[in-house]
Amino acid sequence: MLKKGKEEIIYLLNKAIEKFQVDTGKLIIQNTNRKNYEELAIALSEISNRLPETASAFGHIPYEADPQKEKAEYPFRKYDITGGQIKDALMGLVANPRSFLVDTCYVYLYQMGRQAFEQNPIDPALIASKENDEIGKDSYSIITENQQLKFKLANLKKETEATILKKLGFYRMIFIPLCIVFLITAIYTLNLYRQSENKWETIQNDFNLIPYKVSQAEIDELEGVWICYTSSPQARLSDPNRYHKVVANLVEIKYKNGYFAYHRYGASFDHIGYAQFESPNLVSIHSQIKNNDKKVEYPRHSLLSLDKKEEYLSAISASWNFDAGANNRIIGIREVYKKLGKGGRIEEVINTPANASCQCKIIKWHQPKQSIQTFYLKNMFLDSLKNPTLSNLINENSILLKDPEAGLILNKKSPE
Repeated sequence: MLKKGKEEIIYLLNKAIEKFQVDTGKLIIQNTNRKNYEELAIALSEISNRLPETASAFGHIPYEADPQKEKAEYPFRKYDITGGQIKDALMGLVANPRSFLVDTCYVYLYQMGRQAFEQNPIDPALIASKENDEIGKDSYSIITENQQLKFKLANLKKETEATILKKLGFYRMIFIPLCIVFLITAIYTLNLYRQSENKWETIQNDFNLIPYKVSQAEIDELEGVWICYTSSPQARLSDPNRYHKVVANLVEIKYKNGYFAYHRYGASFDHIGYAQFESPNLVSIHSQIKNNDKKVEYPRHSLLSLDKKEEYLSAISASWNFDAGANNRIIGIREVYKKLGKGGRIEEVINTPANASCQCKIIKWHQPKQSIQTFYLKNMFLDSLKNPTLSNLINENSILLKDPEAGLILNKKSPE
């Protein structure tokens, strides 16, 4: 006696799925989607629709003919098997499966109908016995449980996908506005940057900033420590002994990204600013008095030519006489630069007995080879330098007053 009902059809369909996969090489994913079983259903329908003519050939119960067989198409014929029927039977939802479905499975698997198989049972697993009943129950339980697990997994997958989609929707609600804000910010920032670039280019062009790209040779030539002699004390009306009075300043020039930082140490005050090459061998120097409140005081502009390879280089400066109060004047003046070397560091010595003794500013230049050169910066008389070259360059003829003013520049020393 053979098994019946759920146990029989579940076993037969699982065997049919195995055979179909082996024969066709196509994988059937067993879940609650009836579409997954459709190709197997169509293959079985080719057998089931011939059952009315194959009772004697395969030994199954007789089936009445289908009058619509030649007129209808799958799945509308009487003995058509659908993916939904296979899915429901596999899930154990069908207690009494249709006889043509059962016979079709027997013919597909064993080339005989159920009646013929019962006479010659070639698969012991389908025989109803106490032992097989226990195995069958276990098998049925496992198969049913497997199908139920697959069903739960499918539902869980759907729920998970729904949750993911929901979260994605939530993240989109946050992410898309953030992207829009970021894009707007980026465009705004880029626009500001371009405006800034355009503004800087305009300022750079209007103020003629860094108009010339310097070479390394030009950097080496200008960068370093210089001494600068100036005759501005000769234009100070408040000093009756101003005749041929001059002062030496120590100047440190350092290269910085296309231009040069300029620091000038004077006897009474310092100047800071910048220098740049306007063209080959032509240097423009802009400076002002160094102070703590960052106000521009006594701005100066000098032009220095480096085309002559001489010890002393002359610069023409628009400057001041740096006199007190109403005596302060704008002047044009020749200044003389001499390069001492480069490298090391500058130290300003203050609040020492030496300062009081010399009544001057003391500057120490710590040179790269550990040697130190000390400079005592103060007003002095030109004749004390005993240097004919300097005497010709920074005498009373080296100063041009903005407004002619008799007696301001002394042409000879006042009588004692």
